[in-house]
Amino acid sequence: MNINNLSQLVVMLVVVFSGTTFTSCVERVPEELPNILWLTSEDNSPLLGCYGDEFATTPNLDKMASEGFLYTHAYANAPVCAPARNTILTGVYACSNGNQHMRSRYPISDIVKPYPVYLHEAGYYCTNNSKTDYNVNNIEPNEIWDECSKTAHWKNRPEGKPFFAVFNTTISHESCIHTSIPNEKLRHNPEEVTISPYHPATPEMKHDWAQYYDKVEDMDIQIGKWLKELDDAGLSENTIVFYYGDHGGVLARSKRYVYETGTRVPFIVRIPDKYKYLFPAKKPGSKVNRLVSFVDLVPTLLSIVGIDIPEYLQGNAFLGQQKTEDPEYVYMFRGRMDERYDMCRAVRDKQFRYIRNYMPYRVCGQRLEYLFKAQSIRSWKEAYEAGKCNTVQSAFWEPKPLEELYDINNDPWEINNLVNDPKYKDVLQRLRAANKEWVLRIKDTGFIPEADRVDRDNGEPMYDYMRSDNFDLEPLVEAAEMATIGKTENIDELIRFMKNEESAIRYWGAAGLLILGEKAQPALKELKAVTNDKSANVVLAAAEALYNLGEKETAKDALLSILKIKNEFARCQALNVIDCIEENSPEIQKGVIEMIRNAGVDSLKKYDMRAAKWLIEKWGLNPEDYNIEFAWL
Repeated sequence: MNINNLSQLVVMLVVVFSGTTFTSCVERVPEELPNILWLTSEDNSPLLGCYGDEFATTPNLDKMASEGFLYTHAYANAPVCAPARNTILTGVYACSNGNQHMRSRYPISDIVKPYPVYLHEAGYYCTNNSKTDYNVNNIEPNEIWDECSKTAHWKNRPEGKPFFAVFNTTISHESCIHTSIPNEKLRHNPEEVTISPYHPATPEMKHDWAQYYDKVEDMDIQIGKWLKELDDAGLSENTIVFYYGDHGGVLARSKRYVYETGTRVPFIVRIPDKYKYLFPAKKPGSKVNRLVSFVDLVPTLLSIVGIDIPEYLQGNAFLGQQKTEDPEYVYMFRGRMDERYDMCRAVRDKQFRYIRNYMPYRVCGQRLEYLFKAQSIRSWKEAYEAGKCNTVQSAFWEPKPLEELYDINNDPWEINNLVNDPKYKDVLQRLRAANKEWVLRIKDTGFIPEADRVDRDNGEPMYDYMRSDNFDLEPLVEAAEMATIGKTENIDELIRFMKNEESAIRYWGAAGLLILGEKAQPALKELKAVTNDKSANVVLAAAEALYNLGEKETAKDALLSILKIKNEFARCQALNVIDCIEENSPEIQKGVIEMIRNAGVDSLKKYDMRAAKWLIEKWGLNPEDYNIEFAWL
């Protein structure tokens, strides 16, 4: 072979080799749209064998993980179902929509479309079986789903149509530990279960942990049935299957709290070889450490089915041709939980979690009717009150720090707060800045208290209101940041806040003085002056601050005035204050009883009535003696 022929052969080999390499690296995108099946469970953290929990019994999900891709850093953006599901449905953080409170009934913007609308446009038959709980008042489930009921099923689709189907199981829901199963009937031994270090090892606590593992096992069985149904129909090779929990849970300090136990979820995606181009790792059975959260689900769906992702969506596609670079952070939020107010925001990177508590004067363990149905939390409270809890176990029942910072890799239970450790100063500043950037970017509605939001409501969705020309969020966030720091050198500025035209800024001024406690004495005159403010939230923050400063009669008069107004969320917060300051004078008791009589069944959301019911019980009063009843709750 001469040199020219040899050169031509080399060129030919290079071309062939290059072509082979290219086609093996770039998978063909099938023209046929995949079926998509979402299997969701409720209130469960990653207590699964495939996540390394050796105490768990979850063979079906373990098998699914071996055939799919397990996401190690998957998060609910809210630690409770309705706001989490609002975020899932819309691809917008519920605290940006104005739907962060659990539960609430406010509208979403016309700009924000529920994801089934997009899937219908792509040709999908969409079914939901069957939980909705979207936390809105302007979406009718039957208008966005082809079927939405306990009989909704992909089997009912017209021939030739791809399906998107959701099946939700409530087996692992918090309510599963409200009725105690005798120890001898449990499959998981209470004496062998791992108890979190912040829980005292009471018999009730160990029992509920073990019973919950039984319920997770039962949930796994149901997931297995749904997967088998798909296999038996011969559809597994054309169907992408997602499994995830709707938020963490379920023992106290998980669900409802923006800790790892409340927000980290199991998340597994099984992708058939036909759609190999979507693989997030080289092969099934792999773990994916990308940070993902529920706000990412809508853009990911659109990326999979080939619809351009609208700019208003706030998440990142983690699969498909519009997949983004791995995000640096995921974000979480907490608002009112039923009848109890709180406000927290959290930022998580791959190692650390930062929490900002905007109401640090409220303990984590506020008495919440549904939460306290579990014997485990009642036993925890009893142990604390009996002095049987150590420092870590006591923290749940004591005022929160302004900020929390945890190294999850070395402190998975989040019990060692690193905020005051100089070694983590840079991490703290970085995550603190990330939180502020996020709340401003998404125009977080939580900086306007709920009662105030109701007062200014003209039917306009909060998403639109926050983006209108006549509203500027940044001054509110700046006021909240300064108010919650709790520094006496800011008293003059807090007083100026209370004179601002914007009622939410006035609220943050009063809240800042409340946080200062006895150190707010120089602002006594100004606090008294705002007990007649047009905003109930301002009045309530000032009243609590005044009560703590010894001005109890002025504070009580202010609280009684709010119990008489129409705004039930203001009444609910007033009842929170009355409970927290331990006020039970005859005039306050009379005011609460009159509020119950006057509001009664007209209370649309019932949360003020639940708060009032607790006070009646706490005070040892017999409702029948006052001609009031709570059966309708």
